[in-house]
Amino acid sequence: MDDDDLHPLLKAYEGLPAAVAGTGRDPVNAPMIRHWCEAMGDLNPAYTGPDAIAPPTMLQAWIMGGLSGHEGRAQAYDELLRLLDEAGCTSVVATDCEQEYARPLRPGDEVAFDTVIESVSPRKTTKLGTGYFVTTRTDVRVGESLVGTHRFRILKYAPVPARAPARDRSRKPQEHQEHQQARPMEPPQVLRPRPVVNRDNAGFWEGVRDHRLLLQRCAACAVLRFPWLPGCPSCGSPEWDTVEACGEGTVFSYVVMHHPPFPAFDPPYAIGLVELAEGVRMVSNVVGTPYDKVRIGMPVRLEFREYDDELTLPVFQAVSQGVTG
Repeated sequence: MDDDDLHPLLKAYEGLPAAVAGTGRDPVNAPMIRHWCEAMGDLNPAYTGPDAIAPPTMLQAWIMGGLSGHEGRAQAYDELLRLLDEAGCTSVVATDCEQEYARPLRPGDEVAFDTVIESVSPRKTTKLGTGYFVTTRTDVRVGESLVGTHRFRILKYAPVPARAPARDRSRKPQEHQEHQQARPMEPPQVLRPRPVVNRDNAGFWEGVRDHRLLLQRCAACAVLRFPWLPGCPSCGSPEWDTVEACGEGTVFSYVVMHHPPFPAFDPPYAIGLVELAEGVRMVSNVVGTPYDKVRIGMPVRLEFREYDDELTLPVFQAVSQGVTG
């Protein structure tokens, strides 16, 4: 597409519903709040006891449809995605979300929501490929009261094919042709999604690039935190410095990813919530052992893997299979 003739068609869907009269599958409840806080290491006393509230960042958890999805997805959203598929934008990656909180949720609240297609960007070219950013806005309510707003943005794109290997100029033309004919054709490699880098986490990714796992440390109360945040969740101070993690940790929890498949990944594979020796937790892949051998409590060690010329990610190498959970 030399000219972006598709964008006016996509833009016509702005303001149309993506989901109507959706309801949470479960009321707000103490067990889910407890699991969330344990996984995140959040010890805020506001989330326990008879007057407990739910952590505000759980807003999306109460409206997620699970693998089966919600039944109330609107026809307009399906049509929008189908137009993008037909234009070759068959891959999708979540890029970011924004949340606004109007009032706390409490155990027993039953949530409902409506979602609209808020915006479709002009065609953009990214390192993943060329496509369109689609933003939906979900208003979450309890009865007639608005409790929060969740904006979710995806990139629907046509993947960039992998770069062709450099031609061996030492061969004569005839030898090169015979070499190419003897080698089976390999399918193009799809690049892994890139992390969203912003002003709050840029220092972390600079450290990863240099093979250093940097944790934030509050300059006021010395509490370590991860992921990177603009302020301390313990005392509120905006001042901080960094500490380099030693790289030792254990698997605090994990899941095995089977679905949905994505071209850049090879399921099934293990995704671990790793508790570092410094006490903070982070999510990453557990490598070096079969996915069905990963166990809670398994010792792991940090390593950095380069997936292409521009992408380095921290992962955790399993160092023992003798621990069960």
